[in-house]
Amino acid sequence: MSEPVFLTVDQGVAVLTIDNPPVNALSRAVIDGLIAQLEVFAANDALAGLVINGRGRTFVAGGEIADFERPDFSSQKLNAFLIRLEAQERPVVAALHGTTLGGGVELALACHHRIAAQGTKFGLPEIKLGLIPGSHGTQRLPRLVGLSAATDMIMTGKTIGTDEALTLGLIDGIVDADRLTAAAIAQVHALAGKAPRRCSALPLPEAAPDALAALEARAGQPGQPAYDAALTAMTAARDLPFAEGIEVEMRAFEALVPTQASRAQRYLFFAERAATRIPGLDKQTAPRGIATVGVLGIGTMGAGIALAAAMAGYPVTLVEADGEALDRGMQKVQDTLDALVRRGRLDETAARACRERMTAAVGLDALGAVDLVIEAVFEDMDLKCGIAGSLGKVCKPRAIIATNTSTLDVDAIAAASGRAGDVIGTHFFSPAHIMKLLEIVRGAETAPEVLRGVMDFARRIGKTVVVSGVCYGFIGNRMAEVYMRESEAMQLEGATPGEIDGVAENPDVWGMAMGPSRMLDMAGIDVGARTVIEWIKSGAGPRDPSYRILCREMFASGLHGQKTGQGYYRYEGRKALPNPDAHELAEHLAAQFGIEREQAPNAAEIFERLLFPMVNEAARILEEGIAYRGSDIDVVWANGYGFPRWRGGPLFMADEIGLRTVVDRLDHYAETFGNPRGYWDVSPLLRHLADIGGRLSEWTDQSKQQRAQG
Repeated sequence: MSEPVFLTVDQGVAVLTIDNPPVNALSRAVIDGLIAQLEVFAANDALAGLVINGRGRTFVAGGEIADFERPDFSSQKLNAFLIRLEAQERPVVAALHGTTLGGGVELALACHHRIAAQGTKFGLPEIKLGLIPGSHGTQRLPRLVGLSAATDMIMTGKTIGTDEALTLGLIDGIVDADRLTAAAIAQVHALAGKAPRRCSALPLPEAAPDALAALEARAGQPGQPAYDAALTAMTAARDLPFAEGIEVEMRAFEALVPTQASRAQRYLFFAERAATRIPGLDKQTAPRGIATVGVLGIGTMGAGIALAAAMAGYPVTLVEADGEALDRGMQKVQDTLDALVRRGRLDETAARACRERMTAAVGLDALGAVDLVIEAVFEDMDLKCGIAGSLGKVCKPRAIIATNTSTLDVDAIAAASGRAGDVIGTHFFSPAHIMKLLEIVRGAETAPEVLRGVMDFARRIGKTVVVSGVCYGFIGNRMAEVYMRESEAMQLEGATPGEIDGVAENPDVWGMAMGPSRMLDMAGIDVGARTVIEWIKSGAGPRDPSYRILCREMFASGLHGQKTGQGYYRYEGRKALPNPDAHELAEHLAAQFGIEREQAPNAAEIFERLLFPMVNEAARILEEGIAYRGSDIDVVWANGYGFPRWRGGPLFMADEIGLRTVVDRLDHYAETFGNPRGYWDVSPLLRHLADIGGRLSEWTDQSKQQRAQG
């Protein structure tokens, strides 16, 4: 195995190369290599200076995040190296390309001059892991680009391109990629004999009085201490000498590493990558090629799916049953594009190019030549099976047929197509061109190359992917079903939608982006109710006459949520107000079904009855093999349902609370309420893990196999 850092000499200049694929992360071995090779350079007075570059597709895309989990983790060795590097009297030039992120930016800042290949991306994304830059980034960057620009980069974690980096002064020059090393060597010779320009010695550019105002507004948020730490560090950059500022930064950074918020976000970082590793798929599984896409059904969801594909560069054929429906759908597409331009998400040129990739047509025959058809018609089993049969005949051999559904049986739809191996389920989240999550539903007969092809397609359109097996609701909506069940049950018991949502949305308790009633009002009570009604009608749903009766009766009464101005709440524009009609309906239904309302659930009970049944259902999902690993479930909820990333997801959160507590409280509610429908039955897996002190978020398909073997 080759060394991760090596030194060569070119034209009298030392060239230090980091070679730690895939992204040249600053692992312990890399840091040790940097220290050793700097010693070699320092000992050779004949060398004019030093170039630092990265081998492969990138410079350095950050630190080795896995090292943060080690009990002896410390940033001090890297930081001491950066001090020594910057102190060199001969010029040190960074040659940057690919993605220069986190520790890569901090390494570059310790150099005296920075040259970047055209197209390089720069960023300090530590805030997305519940951290701040911990290797002098909060102190050197403001001295180079100014306090306002540095604060914006550190607070948001956004990436910027070479042009903006040059304008800010983060880099000193841009060259073509094939000239990068040569240009860096030439710059060393040009700087030889001159006093090095050290970021730490630069005076802080004059800052506006409100330079830290945006960060001050974010500080103090419950569960998110990284913003407070960032404010402390940036204030130090403004007010203290460099030597004192880096001590403040170090203390703030090291205090963040063990926090639950940072551990949760680091956990999700790895979980999102693990979700792409699918049992039965290996590197030898060639993807079914997708060069062209068709979308059938141009409602809100179909229009969003078509836009997501077209914005990623795919030619898209949009199909409806008749011309009138097609005209409405294409107007929806155009309106959405116009809105994206108005909001600055797309420029006019990109929007025009996106629209030009779209072709509108009436009738299924227009889909005969595309590589992937995504059917996005109304959520009705008979309708979808009929369309699947037609697509099975119309689509070319080896074309992939995807049925976009949030709950329906993908295996039944696949069987109706007559070519089940070509069929897969997709569960896009609305709006499909914006929401990051895509649940891909692997049918019993879905060909491996079809799954691989759709996963590659999803990656190209910018989605975070989780693969699910076939069951009602898949991963996310199956768990959301018990979440909504308990929300509505508590409303019949006397709790109001506002009280329940208030607990879910309270960051001191949980921090959901929306509570259950607000979420369903936004999605449409009619959509949710039809799903429940179809589930019950199929025979697979609960035989309980009161099951989600509130949602079903609201649907029948025309209370469909925001779209009708009334649902669980009454709406004035987007403002949600208490809805007496919904409260009266809940009281009436409670009387009809003999439900006591003398003592409504308190905040602690509301929290437990919302979260713990979801966790229990997640354990069943794992037992049944619907999800491959516990962390996949957390990825679904963090990316599709507004679960706060700093909580890690429902399973990580439950693990932190303690599975023993979760099981004991489920048993408590079974005893308190009775359990005739089995709603409080504890999953054997959940009880087992509680007994042994295990973690549900760490359960994997391999764990299941090991347990089965004893």
